[in-house]
Amino acid sequence: MKQLVDLHLHSTASDGQYTPAELMTKVKEAGITRCALTDHDTIAGVQEARVACESLGIEFVAGIEISTKEDVEQHILGYNIDETNEELIASCEFFKNERTKRAKKIYQYLHDNGVDLELGSVERIAGSDNLGRPHFAQAMYEQGYVSNVREAFDKYLATPEFEKNNFRKYCTYKEAIELIHKAGGIAVLAHPGSTKKKSLEQMAKRIEELVGYGLDGIECYYSTHDREQTLFYLNQAELYDLEVTIGSDYHGEKIKPHIELGHTKEYMFDTNYWENKND
Repeated sequence: MKQLVDLHLHSTASDGQYTPAELMTKVKEAGITRCALTDHDTIAGVQEARVACESLGIEFVAGIEISTKEDVEQHILGYNIDETNEELIASCEFFKNERTKRAKKIYQYLHDNGVDLELGSVERIAGSDNLGRPHFAQAMYEQGYVSNVREAFDKYLATPEFEKNNFRKYCTYKEAIELIHKAGGIAVLAHPGSTKKKSLEQMAKRIEELVGYGLDGIECYYSTHDREQTLFYLNQAELYDLEVTIGSDYHGEKIKPHIELGHTKEYMFDTNYWENKND
């Protein structure tokens, strides 16, 4: 039986709008029958999401989205991970500490550029101590520094000047893939079409490199991929015999208003992908 799938979701455990349980309720309302919680660099919300899915009759995949950076920032999704794995737990604690350092540095960076936010207001929006750029963007919008969340990124949080700052330590691509494998999961390249300043030809070389490190799949169907990108990454997956995944990257309407649950442009589709993958 075909099922509606969304394998890329974020909760308040990282930088999403809804708690894991609230998010799963929205997943149910959207008609999605199989989903993965993939919070940034944390597994803190996995158990709550699993329990909610069990009560709602949703098939659940335990996941994570690990931030890596070498020449550019690249995210690696991990699926079917064992959240009790000691090395994964220790790594997530390291990631948490680095994100805390990063939040303080972002706060200072914005202050130096004329944006005088109260850190407490950002923390209230986040609802946790795992502060991310979307929380700063929402605070900037609420306090009138920008007209919308997107403008916060375009003018402050995703500019070349911002990117020059080394706000935190990252895993290498190889380290992230190895960590996911040690936790019993499969490693998937997240939203490759969103990789900054990388042409399709350059991304083909990046995928070849990641395959050498043990990459298992590519998120070919994604909310902002256009037709050319989708077909290109499907071809790359076929070339290397990689898994193909689909994900919206939903954070909530206040955080990323342009992304809807289960929505991947015209490529939203019913699929039986993941059949027997979550047994």
